[in-house]
Amino acid sequence: MNIIGISAFYHDSAACLIRDGEIIAAAQEERFTRKKHDPDFPRHAIAYCLRAGGIDMESVDHVVFYEKPLIKFERIIETYLAYAPAGLKSFLMSVPLWLKEKLWMSEFIKKEMKGFRGTLMFPQHHESHSASAFYPSPFEEAAFLTIDGAGEWTTTSWGVGKGNRLQIHHELHFPHSLGLLYSAFTYYTGFKVNSGEYKVMGLAPYGQPKYVKQIFEHLLDLKSDGSFKLNMDYFNYCAGLTMTNDRFHSLFGGAPRKPESALTQREMDLAASVQQVTEEVMLSIARHIRKETGQKYLCLAGGVALNCVVNGKILRAGIFDDLWIQPAAGDAGGALGAALVAWHQVLDGKRVVVPGKDSQKGSYLGPDFNSGEIEAFLTSNDLPFEKYREAQVPAVVADLLMSEKVIGWFQGRMEYGPRALGARSIIGDARSPAMQAQMNLKIKFRESFRPFAPSVLAEQVSDYFDIDRESPYMLLVADVKKDRRRTMTADEERLWGIDKLNVIRSTIPAVTHVDYSARIQTVHKDTNPLYHAMLEEFYRKTGCPVIINTSFNVRGEPIVCTPQDAYRCFMRTHMDYLVMGSYVLDKTKQPEWRHDVDWKKEYELD
Repeated sequence: MNIIGISAFYHDSAACLIRDGEIIAAAQEERFTRKKHDPDFPRHAIAYCLRAGGIDMESVDHVVFYEKPLIKFERIIETYLAYAPAGLKSFLMSVPLWLKEKLWMSEFIKKEMKGFRGTLMFPQHHESHSASAFYPSPFEEAAFLTIDGAGEWTTTSWGVGKGNRLQIHHELHFPHSLGLLYSAFTYYTGFKVNSGEYKVMGLAPYGQPKYVKQIFEHLLDLKSDGSFKLNMDYFNYCAGLTMTNDRFHSLFGGAPRKPESALTQREMDLAASVQQVTEEVMLSIARHIRKETGQKYLCLAGGVALNCVVNGKILRAGIFDDLWIQPAAGDAGGALGAALVAWHQVLDGKRVVVPGKDSQKGSYLGPDFNSGEIEAFLTSNDLPFEKYREAQVPAVVADLLMSEKVIGWFQGRMEYGPRALGARSIIGDARSPAMQAQMNLKIKFRESFRPFAPSVLAEQVSDYFDIDRESPYMLLVADVKKDRRRTMTADEERLWGIDKLNVIRSTIPAVTHVDYSARIQTVHKDTNPLYHAMLEEFYRKTGCPVIINTSFNVRGEPIVCTPQDAYRCFMRTHMDYLVMGSYVLDKTKQPEWRHDVDWKKEYELD
């Protein structure tokens, strides 16, 4: 039985295919259209999933949309009536799209998916999130927590999954939302809502949480069971086109920071404050779930579950024996969750659990390109390269890393979710003191304060980090071990704010954040054997099993999908080498970059 899951029309549209409960393929629409966080109907992602599954539309039994559009529209209407006439402008902007497409979702999907003759299903938004959290996890039974901005009405839900069934026990409803609180501070500190929240998380260690008291006194009422309410007198997202209002601005000492303007200590302190509040709320909810359910394990999804600092603190608090976090925790993961709701909850499909091993397949669920396709692209465009046997690639790349070269690594199936996990990655030597600044400014073209994540051999993770378990999806933060840290001088200890940035803090300075933390990806032989072999070779040559891993893209663009995307990104940055399959490209030997080149038509995926 073939089931297509779809998420669309808010941000990060995506599609997935499951067959008899097995995840066959999944991808975000942005990777094909090259529009960051593309919210449009995922036509290209659906076409890819069908190709990956070797089927056409007539072979699809069910299509599942990740939420109930009519209930969501009900929330928009009721919210408008509650705040009218204040929200008239935002209401008039949103209604035309609803009247044109979203209210007629069944007809729209059938029109888009020509040849489909199966049934359509519409689970609720947080039901899709909870399914994406629990069903792929390695647990036969577990509690789950889903928390984001908002679905139809729900902003937070928790419950229990057992076998192939899940049940939501409790919900919090709009406008009371931890995700929207965090997004309000994202907006106020000058970053883009629904994409800049991770920048706030990365900025937090540069500040002091001096506004925590104000947040709890004026903005958020937290109860002992983890439930909470927001004081809507300070927010504008129900009625206006902004997240915050003048009362919020007065509370925190001025207007929002203008995007792209200089960061000040105030923004750093605000980031530290909302991060600490988020941690306190999440820890309180987690404790309550453990008390109420008695479950040993917790599964997480929803946009807030991408806050890897919070996840690490829940784990270290020992509330649960273990966590599993959906790699595509945001709305993109709703496509997978929707399909799994149909298979397990509606159709009573079997769930096979392998203890200690999830069914997400490392989240390597996107397109791949074989040697013939890569070589055809290179030769047809007269691009010089060296070709190696696959077994030679790990040693070649390890040597380049040791020479402090920055490498675009393009291998196998593209990752599903926002993190590059060693399929579409830019990699470098974590031991290099200059590498963080070089990669931020010359490769990624992004803010200098942004930290990089380490890829580390799973077998050696505890030698470098205070963590005793796997973190394959880069969704847990742990501290660098004390014996790997460098003793700071008195002058360095007195540094404040962004001045902390360039201080060497450990033997792997390029991936050690200013608070000695790191967002860890453990690399596993069974899910990514080539990346694992390359890390093993680097470890053998250097004694260090850790490298930098950041996503293969530049600021403002999605992660690369095709060889064309990879070469374009390679040539537009200061990367030194590009490794695609067994083909190694040296930047110094490439022809002069021409911005008018367009290979897309010849190599179009659809």
